[in-house]
Amino acid sequence: MNTPELTLIHLPQGALRGSIEDDIACWRGIPYAAPPVGERRWRAPEPPLAWHDVRDATRNGDACWQNAALCAEVAGGDPGGFSEDCLWLNIFAPATRAEPLPVMVWLHGGGFTLGSAGLPPYNGANLAARGVILVSVNYRLGHLGFFAHPALDAEQPDGPINNFALLDQIAALRWVRENIEAFGGDAANVTLFGESAGARSVLSLMCSPLAAGLFHKAIIQSGYTLPDVPREHALKQGVALAAHLGVENATAEQLRALPGDAFWPLEKPFNLHPAPIAGDAVLPEPMLETFFHARQHPMPVIVGSNSDEASVLGLFGVDLAGQIDKLRRERRMGLGLIKLLYPGVRGDGPLGREVCRDMAFTTMGYVVMQAQQRLNQPCWRYWFDYVPHSERKLYPHGAWHGNEVPYVFDNLMVTAPICQTAEPQDRQFAAAIADYWVQFARSARAESRVLEGVVRWQASTRGRDRLLRMGIHRDAGFRMANRFMRARMALFRRVMAHHVSLD
Repeated sequence: MNTPELTLIHLPQGALRGSIEDDIACWRGIPYAAPPVGERRWRAPEPPLAWHDVRDATRNGDACWQNAALCAEVAGGDPGGFSEDCLWLNIFAPATRAEPLPVMVWLHGGGFTLGSAGLPPYNGANLAARGVILVSVNYRLGHLGFFAHPALDAEQPDGPINNFALLDQIAALRWVRENIEAFGGDAANVTLFGESAGARSVLSLMCSPLAAGLFHKAIIQSGYTLPDVPREHALKQGVALAAHLGVENATAEQLRALPGDAFWPLEKPFNLHPAPIAGDAVLPEPMLETFFHARQHPMPVIVGSNSDEASVLGLFGVDLAGQIDKLRRERRMGLGLIKLLYPGVRGDGPLGREVCRDMAFTTMGYVVMQAQQRLNQPCWRYWFDYVPHSERKLYPHGAWHGNEVPYVFDNLMVTAPICQTAEPQDRQFAAAIADYWVQFARSARAESRVLEGVVRWQASTRGRDRLLRMGIHRDAGFRMANRFMRARMALFRRVMAHHVSLD
């Protein structure tokens, strides 16, 4: 086996060489766009620059500017070095490829302010070993990824652009369409998947006219219902931020002269709202409106969330018990009705934990399911509630936000802290979930109704509300459920619809 030749790939920009790791070919740090620095800051990504010598593709690129300590604590590990030059992707493929393979493109989470495509939980080797090409994408974060200012609007004769991170992801998908054949991938079978902010990105791209046709299936892991930021609000925030950084009445040139590391160590009100901006060319209308009206791009979907998603809300200053007290004082939404929907849950803290989880996360899956049914597209829903015995004290309320990621990638053995205590049952559970994800990427179609696995995972088609429980009361196991939390979902869906004046 001639390893250098196996990993030598010729692209229009030049040749690059990766590595072979346990029969998996890996290419890291591949630029899919020109560095968004200097005059390219806060512009749509441009095509990647050419290079002359064979490019070393064995190392991750730099992450976008962020809080390294917080990323290591909550977003999956040490993101490495920082730079505005952060538009790169990683590719994992079987070393032996006989025919074009399904492509899975991963968008990492981190509240649009943290994370990197190169973090250990996102290593794509174990998914690639199942017969797919795994692509993980880096993109701009924070105010470098989402920003609005009148001085920048003046540069956009065809309409404002504010969602630069989403444009990065769109550019990566275009790069995949144009280049993935060289790596053994099938450009006509691309599954886009992500968790948290990555899932929110998938939802946004399902709504963006600029992303039409760039992917064919979607997996939404812990997507949330937080409304998009109205462009008018984003413009005011941009003006205030510029003034805070010392450039009042700023020109575009002055804004681009600010150092890249000035934008992340910010406190309220200048820390970023963890949602895209609605009203620009990328996202003309709010994502929730698009799904409520079933105007999303039609495709098969997997969507779900975890049993203790409220674990992440404290990072955004949400007082879980305080939300119940607020309902009590404001007499909104009927606290008595809420208590009827959560029998046996006592105390404002536990009740707030479950209500906030369902309002912020669980209901999103229900909304997506209904939108899919209106388009006659299959929707596989799940509820992840697995906690290994070794982690019961660490996660007493269930599976935390993000806990499913190393199971999806079958990466328990490279993800802390579970790598130190994982038992055979845990590894078998992870393998079963990864098998479902790969089967979806390989074979799901508009007419599909079942994914085969440990149990037959039935889609929620028109008139059927079905869900696969992954982990039963935190133990290993899979079970289909009908009308899961249906009364709660119907109530919170109505509240959401009222909030955005849709019903």
